[in-house]
Amino acid sequence: MHPLLARPARLLLMAAIAALFGVALAWVLRLLNPRPWGAALAFAVPLMVIYSFIVLSAWWMCRRQPMTGNASWRPLTAQVSVALQTSAVWVALGTFWSVAIDKWFYAGMSRSAIFADLAVLYVAGIPIYLLSAVAHYLYLAFEASHEAERRVLETEVSAREAELRALRAQLNPHFLFNSLNSINALVGSDPEAARRMCEGLGDFLRRTLALGSRDAVSLGEELALVERYLGIEQVRFGERLRVERAVDPEAVRCRVPPLLLQPLVENAIKHGIQDCVDGGAIRIEARCEAGLLRVVVENPVDLDAPSRRGEGVGLENVRRRLEVFGARDAHLSSGKRGDRFRVTLTLPALAAEAARA
Repeated sequence: MHPLLARPARLLLMAAIAALFGVALAWVLRLLNPRPWGAALAFAVPLMVIYSFIVLSAWWMCRRQPMTGNASWRPLTAQVSVALQTSAVWVALGTFWSVAIDKWFYAGMSRSAIFADLAVLYVAGIPIYLLSAVAHYLYLAFEASHEAERRVLETEVSAREAELRALRAQLNPHFLFNSLNSINALVGSDPEAARRMCEGLGDFLRRTLALGSRDAVSLGEELALVERYLGIEQVRFGERLRVERAVDPEAVRCRVPPLLLQPLVENAIKHGIQDCVDGGAIRIEARCEAGLLRVVVENPVDLDAPSRRGEGVGLENVRRRLEVFGARDAHLSSGKRGDRFRVTLTLPALAAEAARA
């Protein structure tokens, strides 16, 4: 179906524009053969409106004969041929209409004057059709470009979703490996603590799967998941693990990627608390500033502790997830400040949807 046929308002606009061109055609015909304005308008305006609908046939011709770089002469030849035929059809309609006009409105047009009017119609009809064909080719090119952009966008979205799934899949094995090591360390020395840790781990994994299946969660939901993780590790470290929190109420409603903070807190424990003989305090801050959400995870570090294999994997995973999240202002920065290691997340402060049950 022609795009205009689906929009009655556009058809009316096209008919109105064609009527204006009909007035111009009437003026030209009066110059060639003087006649009353009423007769000239009655002849030219209806014919021009009818022809504006006839030239819409260029839509199907343009689709059948697309412009290509290798053989552009073929559609050009086809369009010129159709323009000649379409103009001839317009002249045929004009012949019947001129006889009717001469009979009903203005008796006095000579045969030569009628032929002159028909010649004007034929000459004018060819460029009008070709202009219609050009407009249709431009419209089809625009539609093709828009469709290509849509496909590229769909491909990018699919790639983004695939990368997100891959990054989520990396979190679970990484976390399970560390958690099982922690449970293994407790089995011999404190079986009851190992049992409690297993129960906490089961509850944590259930909630992890629920949040991980979503594209985004509120920071409040993410912090609640971190609390369950810290409860698991509290069984292992006891008083060596302390947590300080400074979270603005406005920040908890902001939208973040799921499972974003847990790898940072896990790193803070593995590469901070675990290496310090007396343990230490992990500090979690969250605040909104100038339209941005800033989340800070800070932990103590033992400056004399040797570096471990695999350090930085969690940070890199979080950094990549921020990139895939698609926010222009989202980024991660990290570094040591004396005997403290600080990670700062910055994201747009967008309100999250209502929490799901």
